[in-house]
Amino acid sequence: MKFAHIADCHIGSWRDAKLREVSIKAFEKAIRTCIERCVDFVLISGDLFNTSLPGIESLKSTVSMLKELKDRGIPVYVIAGSHDFSPSGKTIIDVLENAGLFVNVAKGSVKDDKLVLKFTVDNKTGAKITGMIGRKGSLEKGYYEKLDNKILENERGYKIFMFHSAISELKPSGFEKIEAHPLSLLPKNFNYYAGGHIHSVLKKELPGYGMIAFPGPLFPNNFSELEKLHRGGFFIVEDNKIEWVPVQICNTYHICINCNHKTPEQIQSEIISDIKGKEFINTIVTIRLEGTLSSGKPSDIDFKEIIGMLYDKSAYFVMKNTSKLMSREFEEIKVDTASSDEIEHKIIKEHLGKITIPGLNKEKTEVLIKELMQILSVEKQEGERLTDFEARIRRDASLLLESKLK
Repeated sequence: MKFAHIADCHIGSWRDAKLREVSIKAFEKAIRTCIERCVDFVLISGDLFNTSLPGIESLKSTVSMLKELKDRGIPVYVIAGSHDFSPSGKTIIDVLENAGLFVNVAKGSVKDDKLVLKFTVDNKTGAKITGMIGRKGSLEKGYYEKLDNKILENERGYKIFMFHSAISELKPSGFEKIEAHPLSLLPKNFNYYAGGHIHSVLKKELPGYGMIAFPGPLFPNNFSELEKLHRGGFFIVEDNKIEWVPVQICNTYHICINCNHKTPEQIQSEIISDIKGKEFINTIVTIRLEGTLSSGKPSDIDFKEIIGMLYDKSAYFVMKNTSKLMSREFEEIKVDTASSDEIEHKIIKEHLGKITIPGLNKEKTEVLIKELMQILSVEKQEGERLTDFEARIRRDASLLLESKLK
């Protein structure tokens, strides 16, 4: 048996068109590698897209590759992640499943107040696959708490559990603040646990659980990930041996300067000296400046000249981060560099005690707020009229409120 385990593609996430194109190319390259390596099936453990309703261009390229897998008889099994899940129930995952391009394995029913998951059996290998969706703010925890584990654990055969959540006991360095679930929530006795959501490569075999694996993102999803990971990848599992396969689309080059006690002119000279004599063909260049200037302002640095020089040296894309660069007079200002999800969670927690909704306790109020925020975060689709977009948001929000407050 040979299968691929992909997660966190986040297709469509980057605002810049050139970086969105790289994430699409990463998906295309991963799928072609799966075909070349003759895998029996492909697992996608959530966040195939960065939103429940992706743009046309992102969708077109992704559908094309999924169609190629289908034409070659390679089935694809997926779960929705925290980004491509929609509390309103309207997600492109359902559309693509109805088109026969993949199978959503997160299916089940409620019996005696217990969630009973159903296994999907791969026709060629006999592998039994099931899984749990991921939700924004780790709201899927409630599903795990109602999960009937006995049925899952007693099933015989080669079993795969797909999930899109962080595990407390397995959080890598740098992920201490991310919300996570205890390992005990996962059903035991599976051969392979195909994880997503953690943007870090991790694999560990644990007694009673088997191999728990996170392949990391298929392409870095933000500035910091580009610096740390340089590229993305995925796993290929063959006869219980797991191999991480890198997906290299562009090279990366990172410039990071401690600007304490330096002038804008010194910093500019240092950057120019760094790139002098180098070529940056097909390279994403990041520039991070941190610290407190001895004089002048960050705007005194001529980034236009620096970026122009890099593009003249054939750089594919140049991006800068000066969020921690400040003038002496603004040194006392604190900059929060947490992720948007972490900042949202912190703000909700801070103000939760001031909100009272009849019929809802604090925990249910927090769930409602997070689900409303997810509905309000969706983007206007290509070709969609503004009035239709606004009506869609109002409709989805109204349906959610009706279901929670009835």
